[in-house]
Amino acid sequence: MGKTKVALIVATWVIPISILVTHIVSDPYMDEIFHVPQAQQYCKNNFSSWDPMITTPPGLYFLSLAHVASLFPGMLFMQTASSFSDVCSTAILRSINGVLAVICSTLVYEIFICLRPALDERKKTLYAVVLSLYPLHWFFTFLYYTDVASLTLVLAMYLMCLKKKYLFSALLGALAVLLRQTNIIWMLFVACSGVIDYTTAHQKDKIQLTYTNEADKKDGKLASNKGVKVGSNLRKRSVGNLADAVDHSITGTHSVSVPHSPGLFNEIQDILFTSWHLKWQLLISFSPFFLVLVSFVAFVFWNGSIVLGAKESHAVSPHFAQIMYFSLVSSLFMAPVHFSLSQVRVLACSFWKNRPLSFFQWFMALIAGFLSVHFFSVAHPYLLADNRHYPFYLWRRIIKVHWSMKYLLVPLYVYSWFSISNILAKVQKKIWVLAYFLACAAVLAPAPLIEFRYYTIPFFFLILHSPVNNDSIWIFMGTIYTAINIFTMTMFLFRPFQWDHEIGTQRFIW
Repeated sequence: MGKTKVALIVATWVIPISILVTHIVSDPYMDEIFHVPQAQQYCKNNFSSWDPMITTPPGLYFLSLAHVASLFPGMLFMQTASSFSDVCSTAILRSINGVLAVICSTLVYEIFICLRPALDERKKTLYAVVLSLYPLHWFFTFLYYTDVASLTLVLAMYLMCLKKKYLFSALLGALAVLLRQTNIIWMLFVACSGVIDYTTAHQKDKIQLTYTNEADKKDGKLASNKGVKVGSNLRKRSVGNLADAVDHSITGTHSVSVPHSPGLFNEIQDILFTSWHLKWQLLISFSPFFLVLVSFVAFVFWNGSIVLGAKESHAVSPHFAQIMYFSLVSSLFMAPVHFSLSQVRVLACSFWKNRPLSFFQWFMALIAGFLSVHFFSVAHPYLLADNRHYPFYLWRRIIKVHWSMKYLLVPLYVYSWFSISNILAKVQKKIWVLAYFLACAAVLAPAPLIEFRYYTIPFFFLILHSPVNNDSIWIFMGTIYTAINIFTMTMFLFRPFQWDHEIGTQRFIW
């Protein structure tokens, strides 16, 4: 029932805004000028045609074929289309992202069921609806881009892994990679998360069995001295208490809290030790992910690059400052969580409590941040020349307003990462938090262009695993998202402008 509510609520804005966008911006815009004609070639059964400017695989076009095929019989019956290719209009192609946005919202709802089963239906509905309003996800729902489809498949892959349907999860991972190459990293992250869950569950079962056996021995002695009835009652109480102790000492990645988690190195040692003892079970369960990885590596060697087209403009370069930008942008989109006085106080207390180690950590993080923005801050030609994108203005009016500004922002970047780590560590194992950071770095650091839509998938993983249960905070974030969405869509639709050096209408976009 809750899932249906979420779908209906999201559909109430997807349908009218999609109609409005198509009415005002009927022709392909920005990257759509590459994607729409390519999809239309596929609709004409011309699979040998390929635009060399397209950098991503053809997964979106295959999904579009299935979408068009589902609509074609009805449109043919209504005499609104005479052939299959006639259905492949810009409006119809864009509409697939509207459908996927609705599906994505229901996936978020189901993931909350898996990760936080204690939440009631009202809370899960609210949280799923708010996440559907996340500005970078919301905006591209109405254009023919790969972002919404990519996020939907990654979340579907993760949901299947949470449900321990590993083969299906790997198949969805393969489809996600067909949409965007960097999704191979998120497939590996999901597989890693699955291994952590698998081994943690085994550790928990093993300890529970050990405690139960010890309780049986103890109760046997009590029964011999005080009678079977008394021993039986004691056994029930002791086993219940021991089971509770196990739940607090061995925490999975989906736990409500991690009050006394071991150190990172101990966690790594435990995971490796358990994985070795479960090697055959893990091999059978997670081998499909490995096959997808091998296939991807083979493709990269065959293609000579991770991207398909426009290789010169999208060459891999060390852009470690991108990791810094992501932390601040994502923290700002969760500002009531990361920049509240209570969170600042928590981080300050943690720093003071562990001051020798914390001082060293913050010092090293600041040094890494300064080195990143000084030596590994990439100003891509597209960023400097294209004033249709908001990062163009953020770069010129904030980061480059003065030579010192990029250095003055480093403490904010570092604070954001420490706050993110602190929030995640409340409910996740340290090894999971490390895997998340490495996945973010692997996806973002090689990207030379600052594109906030690259942050969508890591942001969703962040907020899905953040223990934010205060409805007021979610409503406040939803209000912020709505205000940003109204602003960006108004600018896109009603504030067009012209370039002197190029014919056509230009519009502001993320």
